[in-house]
Amino acid sequence: MEQMQASGLLGQLVRFGIAGGLSSLVYSLVYLPLTAFVFPQRLAVAAVPFAFAVAVTFGYVAHSRWSFQGAEDGGASQRVKFVIVQAAGLSLNAAITWVGTALLHLHPWVPLVPAIFLAAIVSFVLNRFWVFH
Repeated sequence: MEQMQASGLLGQLVRFGIAGGLSSLVYSLVYLPLTAFVFPQRLAVAAVPFAFAVAVTFGYVAHSRWSFQGAEDGGASQRVKFVIVQAAGLSLNAAITWVGTALLHLHPWVPLVPAIFLAAIVSFVLNRFWVFH
């Protein structure tokens, strides 16, 4: 734990968790109304791109300016890498949502928890070691 604190990793993880939690809240605030009022349950996956677009915009600002503060601004290539990482998260979210709602016939909020959790892990690792290194 001391080594993580000394290296800055612990603070980065905490900031990432807070910013990621807020991004997940933004995602949920877009996703859940769309699944309740726009898309039928079996097509809940159609709400994922809309919710993800809003959350990724918020997330880039939060992560680039706060979570990974001090990382060198990589310009356009950094933004492209960030979008690639988010696209991986989108794909993961969509797959989990589709399996949960279309195949397992679960309520649309049920796959939200594992989708957000797994996407957060993948996103942190890729952002730390590839995007904001």
